[in-house]
This record gives sequence, structure tokens and C-alpha cells, in this order.
Amino acid sequence: MPSTPIISGHETYLTDRCQEGFKMVKSAAERVQVVKPGQTYEGKQGFVYGSGASAETVGSQQICMNVLPMPPGAKAKVHYHDKIETIAYLLEGRCAVYFGNQMEHSALLDPGDQIFIPADVPHAPSNESEAACTWIVVHASASDQDGIVLLPELDRILAERSLQP
Repeated sequence: MPSTPIISGHETYLTDRCQEGFKMVKSAAERVQVVKPGQTYEGKQGFVYGSGASAETVGSQQICMNVLPMPPGAKAKVHYHDKIETIAYLLEGRCAVYFGNQMEHSALLDPGDQIFIPADVPHAPSNESEAACTWIVVHASASDQDGIVLLPELDRILAERSLQP
């Protein structure tokens, strides 16, 4: 049975149902956690990510944030996040983001720029510079791997476009 939040004063507690009613599990304050750098994982989009705050690391339920380092020449697989919004902040470097139903749009971002990608919009970041870039990526979901739909047919369109003079 799922946990239920109970608010008492300034504390929020998670409760579990049991035969006697409810039992306290942990207060919200007891669930605060710090994520240290160093852990990584490979995402469906084709990159190795720096683990951040997510369902997998801290038990988040509605939001996640991860670090995406992109070496020079790196390109994501074209994808969208089903019913999930994305905001990405370019921490360092320079990076293009291609987007749209046929990858017909692009934006070139510099350090400090942010990009909002609505739910269900196909997109692919592409580091076309000679230097690494690093993104901080936030998704309106507990895990950045939730709802990912890969679009290999758009990968081909993007590859053909980059081969043209």
C-alpha cells in the first residue's frame, strides 16, 4: 500500500497503513539528502550522466536533476520525454540543440543559457564545438529515464543534414 503524507505543524511525515491504522515512517526533514559527485550511469539517449537527485538516488517522486557532460563532437540520440517537461542549463561550453517533428529547428546555447523543452517535443543536443560542454538537466519526473521515446528515423534525418555542405 502506498505511503501517505501527513502534515503536522511544520513537519510532513510519510505514513504506511497497517492493521492499527497508520504508522509514521519518516518526516520530510529526515528524508533530506545530499548527492555527491562521482556516480555515473548510461542513459538511453547515448550518454554517460553524472548522477544527481532522482528516484534512484534520493527517492524523489516528481522531479529530478542530473549532470550531462558532452565531449566535443558528442550527439544525443533524437528522443522525446512522454508527458514530461525538461529544462536544461548550459553550465559550460557551447552546444546546439535540434528540435521539432523533423529536427527543423535549432538553438545555439552559450554558458548561462537555459532551454525549456515542452513535453513530447523531439530533441537532440549536439556538441559541435571543439571543447567539452556540461549541462544541468531538470525533468518534471522522478527519473530522467522516465518516458523516453527514441526516434531513430530522426537520427537519420539529422545525420543527413550534417553531411550536407
